[in-house]
Amino acid sequence: MRVNKIYSLLGLAARSGNMASGGFSVEKAVKSGSAVLVIVSEDASDNTVKQFRNMCSFREIPMFRYGTKEELGHAIGKQMRTSLAITEEGFAKSIRKHLEALEEGDGGSEHGENEDT
Repeated sequence: MRVNKIYSLLGLAARSGNMASGGFSVEKAVKSGSAVLVIVSEDASDNTVKQFRNMCSFREIPMFRYGTKEELGHAIGKQMRTSLAITEEGFAKSIRKHLEALEEGDGGSEHGENEDT
């Protein structure tokens, strides 16, 4: 049930214009300081994960691994998306709360793995 809530919140954030999606846009949001939370798909390449982990770590922006490219894209009404940046504090807080609860509930398996190290 919690999984649907996360995708619903991602969809709302996208429709309300509080999200950047896709590698270039997410990178721009992170570097400009507008990103509050970053989500990278579980099936993203190691290089992509490393790139965003380094960028987010440097700027102290929490990064989570969640969903597949198809699921993330579908949730926001677009084609496949490997990365998403939430740019509004309220959405970010709510999504992060659900991701962390998911992480604790199953011991931090591949669903909702927090990369905030």
